[in-house]
Amino acid sequence: MSAVDLRMLLADARHSGVYFVDARDTEAMAQAAGGLGYAVLRIDLAGCADKAALLRRFAAAGGFPDWFGHNWDALADALADLSWKPAAGYLLLVEHAGDWRAAHGEDFDTLLEILGEAAARWAEADTAFWALLPLPAELLSALEG
Repeated sequence: MSAVDLRMLLADARHSGVYFVDARDTEAMAQAAGGLGYAVLRIDLAGCADKAALLRRFAAAGGFPDWFGHNWDALADALADLSWKPAAGYLLLVEHAGDWRAAHGEDFDTLLEILGEAAARWAEADTAFWALLPLPAELLSALEG
């Protein structure tokens, strides 16, 4: 996909959501989102031990305010607000999620649900909100199969 096509895709808030993507496309997506004036939040889950660590990483990447309560409800509230990080749209890159998914399946499902709800709320406001989970090509192929 060309850079222009990628920007057109990311600019369309109606298609916002949570997607597994090829890890090789991560930088192109981040650059395209940056070119659109989006806030690009990179949440690296490499070595992430548990839910508490995951929430800390989201808080750090998003510059969450002091009121962030480090629980699922607080994450949902923070992602639905983002008033401290005004932008034309939002791109979350949840990197190295494969191992965390394998080790914390139920929590991973909860995270996907929260991200999906946030994307739907932002889309209703006509603001793009993309939560992308880059995976190695072979793992991505296994999910599609």
